[in-house]
Amino acid sequence: MKEYITKENKAELEAELKELSGPRRKEIILTIEYAKSLGDLSENAEYHSAREAQGQLLERIATIEHVLKHAVVVEPKTNGIVDIGSVVSVKKDGEPNTRTFTIVGSEETDMLAGKISYKSPIGGALFGKKKGDTVTVETPKGDMEYEIVSVS
Repeated sequence: MKEYITKENKAELEAELKELSGPRRKEIILTIEYAKSLGDLSENAEYHSAREAQGQLLERIATIEHVLKHAVVVEPKTNGIVDIGSVVSVKKDGEPNTRTFTIVGSEETDMLAGKISYKSPIGGALFGKKKGDTVTVETPKGDMEYEIVSVS
């Protein structure tokens, strides 16, 4: 399955990559050099911590580079069909309140901000549907039905 990102997320990833590859990488290298100067590396917590931070930094850089190289940048569509970038309001079967989600690529997922991946159970169920459709989502608590109230 292809990976999709929004134009905004692409810009954020490019800015993060620039920061991580430049100033942040230099900062970690300086920290490692300082930690080396403290002596015995086998019992040097500062050195091991800096090396771990370097590994995490390099892993994040590789992840961002992979996403930027392989992901498809999509523009939100306004055709009423749930797609990447769509803002979808749903109502759970039997409840009066609606919940609103923005469908995003997996790199952008942020449940607290209401951004759900098109690969998530509810995102996948909503993907390709339209206002008025009812979808069933498998959850650990059992199947949940949602009616799509609006798509924008």
